[in-house]
Amino acid sequence: MMELFHKVSDRCNQLTAAAYSTSFYSAIRLLHPDLRPAICNIYGFVRFADEIVDTFHDYKRAELLARFKDDTYRAIEEGISLNPILHGFQRTVRQYQIDLDLVAAFFRSMEADIDPQQHDCASYEQYIYGSAEVVGLMCLYVFCNGNSELYKKLEAPARSLGAAFQKVNFLRDMNADYTQLNRRYFPEVDFNNFTPRMKQEIEADIAHDLQLAYVGILRLPVKARFGVYVAYKYYNSLFSKIRKTKPAIILTRRIRIPNYRKALIVMRAGVKNRLNLI
Repeated sequence: MMELFHKVSDRCNQLTAAAYSTSFYSAIRLLHPDLRPAICNIYGFVRFADEIVDTFHDYKRAELLARFKDDTYRAIEEGISLNPILHGFQRTVRQYQIDLDLVAAFFRSMEADIDPQQHDCASYEQYIYGSAEVVGLMCLYVFCNGNSELYKKLEAPARSLGAAFQKVNFLRDMNADYTQLNRRYFPEVDFNNFTPRMKQEIEADIAHDLQLAYVGILRLPVKARFGVYVAYKYYNSLFSKIRKTKPAIILTRRIRIPNYRKALIVMRAGVKNRLNLI
């Protein structure tokens, strides 16, 4: 019966990924079946923490996050949780021996979102690491499956990919982050006078991260490569659209990729994959 509880927990995380991010979940489905439950477990954990700080404004968010943090560490220590999201996550952490320093860094960034601040360069880099880069590294533990040598080789590209995804999200969500959540992630950026030059400097940084990440994607194990490549192409397409969008528009609406474009990305990536070009 314990196996049934494991399956139910995994299913809860799978439903969470499917409900909250159709793009990310579609990329997960392109991973080898052996990898999908663990990546969904990581996503569910990250998503629930993110919801606490981003959505639950009518509740005591700091207390909720502190409780979620305590429950996470207790679940990892005891090897069980009645919270199915955390039960799935702790199983993944224990199975792949994910470094708990990554979990700690993630919570530090989530805690920083409770009381928004104007980031300087140091706090911005620390926030990006904890909120995004460590998530990429958690996934890399799963992809490498105990191959520590491969993990070390791909650690830097995985961090770059996580950073690029997060920075693209910041640009895409700038209106909501600034006007609704009072968050100003990019250092030395005047959101009341967001100029083309400011936007171009941010975009140059993202382009550099994406370039470094792509090299790592090509070196991923076969079981992971196609799914991660499609996620990369999703974000690259979104980034290209953002680059063509004027700063004033970025501050007023959320940029999206239409579903037909996402389908086209998957189709083209599938052709390249079959031709062994990835």
